Amino acid sequence: MTGSTHLSTWVSSDVKQRFATAAAPQSLSESALLKRLVEQMLASGGIDDVTEPIASRDPRDARLTVRLVPEDRALLCERAAARTMPVATYVSVLVRSHLRRLAPLPDRELSSLRAAVRELAAIGRNLNTMTRLLQQDVHQAVPGRQEVLAMLRIGEALRDHVRALIKANLISWDIGHAEQSH
Repeated sequence: MTGSTHLSTWVSSDVKQRFATAAAPQSLSESALLKRLVEQMLASGGIDDVTEPIASRDPRDARLTVRLVPEDRALLCERAAARTMPVATYVSVLVRSHLRRLAPLPDRELSSLRAAVRELAAIGRNLNTMTRLLQQDVHQAVPGRQEVLAMLRIGEALRDHVRALIKANLISWDIGHAEQSH
């Protein structure tokens, strides 16, 4: 199939309602049922050049319709909103993640977390420098040794916490939710 086109007709509202009623038990849209009926009619009519549709390489034809129960739709909306992503983008990322066994982290989240880890590492290096200076000359007019060591521990704990958040986020793409550690 080289391209798609639109096939339509006019029917009474009664016929349309009956057709919709016939499509529903098959979990098909009216369009999908009509397409199926047209293809069956052409196939049974002895026309030799009717072939099975071939998936198009055109990205616009790469759409996929999925029906979800309301509860799943609500969870999907919540998870997409939590990552400040449109629902369709979130679903696309999830599918790609599953198919390619990736652990995606949205670019904005990844950049923010990496920047935070870099800043915490810089703070840690500065605190280490201050600690070494304090050990050389205890009469410097800088924070006391205990305060510097406490700041160093805080910086390291924050760095480790952010790393754990990154890891939990990556795992959440695989299992569906992040482990709660607090």
